[in-house]
Amino acid sequence: PSSTVQIDFAKTLVSECTQLGLHDVSLDENGYVFATLPSNIQEEVPTIGFISHMDTVPDYPGNNVKPQIIENYNGTDITLNPEVTLSPRQFPVLKTLVGETLITTDGTTILGGDDKAGIAEILTAMEYLIAHPEIPHGTIRIGFTPDEEIGRGVDYFDVKKFNADFAYTIDGCAVGELQCENFNAASATIKIKGLSVHPGSAKGKMKNALAIACEFQNHLPAHEVPECTEGHEGFYHLHAFEGHLEEATLHYILRDHNRSLFNARKEK
Repeated sequence: PSSTVQIDFAKTLVSECTQLGLHDVSLDENGYVFATLPSNIQEEVPTIGFISHMDTVPDYPGNNVKPQIIENYNGTDITLNPEVTLSPRQFPVLKTLVGETLITTDGTTILGGDDKAGIAEILTAMEYLIAHPEIPHGTIRIGFTPDEEIGRGVDYFDVKKFNADFAYTIDGCAVGELQCENFNAASATIKIKGLSVHPGSAKGKMKNALAIACEFQNHLPAHEVPECTEGHEGFYHLHAFEGHLEEATLHYILRDHNRSLFNARKEK
């Protein structure tokens, strides 16, 4: 995996799976944790898998998390700190959570619930099934993967070793929601080299990399962006823009459900 802390977390998960009484607990050199809850019935039924990822989004701090627990949420604004507020006006989903217990950060870090919540749900389910053997089930395989957030989570996933007939990723979505399809995705990095000349004598000579980068961005379809699309509509997402007069870099995420449209976005 791309960070050593993921291996440290994986080792902790191996220990927890073993303590729960799961079988065939393993950690491979690429950071994938697999384990098995054996069948408790005689008949042959499909093996079901449940998968979650260990890593968290790298764009914001993920350490020193200070969780805040809000019991019996009343549907109003949630002040994380003097500068950060979660509001139902900005996040309408909060209106559906009245009466629930919410866990947030203090606004200075991510929570890491994506996808540690999925890991917690899977392990809690396994713990419950072990404690209640009267519930019949076939063989269940669980898998915890690294580097999902940077698009590398399946690169070294050993499908044959996982050995499940069907599997579900427990990651996000609303309660009871099942998503059965996925988009095509790619990243693109555009590097622009400029030419610095003293502004007093720059006419016809200076090449401002920042201005050229803005021109490049403005040539892309203005409405094919995440804030203007939904459902199966694809987009170009300018994820980061950095630089100075002599050099600028644009980082894009490209997505589309339609393979041919996706390829066309890459070509563009």
